[in-house]
Amino acid sequence: MDLELHGRLDELQRDPYPHYARARRFTALEHVPELDAWLVARDADVREVLRRPDDFSSANALRPDVMPAPAALAVLGGGFGGRPVVVTADGARHQELRAPIVRGLSPARVAAVLPYAAERATALVDRFLSGAESGRVELMAAYARRLPGDVIGRIVGLDPADVPAVVYGGHRAEELLFRPLTEDEQVVAAQDVVAMQHLLDAFVRDRRADPREDLASEIIASVAPGDGELTLDQRHDIVAHLQNLLLAGHLTTTALIGTTVLNLLRHPRQWELLCAEPERIPAAIEEAARYDSALQGFRRVTTRPVTLAGTELPAGASVFVAFGGANRDGGRHPRPDEFDITRTPRRHLAFGFGVHGCPGAQLAREQLRLTLEQLTRRLPGLRPADDRPVTMRPTLIHRSPRSLHLVW
Repeated sequence: MDLELHGRLDELQRDPYPHYARARRFTALEHVPELDAWLVARDADVREVLRRPDDFSSANALRPDVMPAPAALAVLGGGFGGRPVVVTADGARHQELRAPIVRGLSPARVAAVLPYAAERATALVDRFLSGAESGRVELMAAYARRLPGDVIGRIVGLDPADVPAVVYGGHRAEELLFRPLTEDEQVVAAQDVVAMQHLLDAFVRDRRADPREDLASEIIASVAPGDGELTLDQRHDIVAHLQNLLLAGHLTTTALIGTTVLNLLRHPRQWELLCAEPERIPAAIEEAARYDSALQGFRRVTTRPVTLAGTELPAGASVFVAFGGANRDGGRHPRPDEFDITRTPRRHLAFGFGVHGCPGAQLAREQLRLTLEQLTRRLPGLRPADDRPVTMRPTLIHRSPRSLHLVW
């Protein structure tokens, strides 16, 4: 991708909503060069794509915006993974990969981890309240990038001491695939990703020898029934599966925490209302997820010639299914560009829909609930720092503030 095109892609990613609005005004689909895909931004059209997984494959869901250089690819070749995962699989293979995750993130499992999540949320707020720079915090680093990793790590069964390395490796994987880096920077990022993969491989082999009541043991058993030593192929499959689960489990929730707090504080009257009436927190979560979705969308590729929104698409056509665009569609959500926690929630697409709907949606909502309960109760005077303007990270995968400096 040339520099000019990448500059336009950055602009689109930092504020995609004007592009969605323009696409919705057309009867037919619009092909967007920056995305190298047809943009699907109306609620009805997005739902149609998600209802037709046989026609719109997920195989390219994680196609990189920036293809790593050969030197970086060579480094990645020394790691683990590179296999189809639940996000990129279709049909029976998708159901096979998804089943242990659905069981592992069941309502009972989520309920069981909530006391730990509440304890961690309290401890993280305690830490920045008592910090040396009292009265100011950068929320992304001090809280939003920590709680989700701790929680999904607990469910998977990771040693808490290993969670920071896994979280860091996840962020580096996202940078490597979706940000323009120099070749030397790509190599270093690839080394960080491979270090995470080797950590996960050691963890997987340990769990095979000593299975426990955790999600990792369940995934290992689903890939390799029995108790024999894992083959190299099985280790690759399991590490790929775990890496995808862990990244989805912390990156998306981190982004959702950041965008939710940002939009609440940008609307002071709504923040004050939430502090006065914390029973509104569930509705506020749904409105925040709808208004500025952390996961803006995924790619799909047509498996045969299809017609969508009056547009004839050949087999192999790439479409970008914009959950964030559908969530601003006035045909479903009145006053779609207004942030209003008092609105009656309607079913949005912030967590996807259909066979690929996010199995961790309830876990994300619970962590956001705990976060807002902490902040509204303990820091009702919270507000954005005037001297540190907010910029959004240029990505449609995990949309969030790059940093979020707050004062009270």
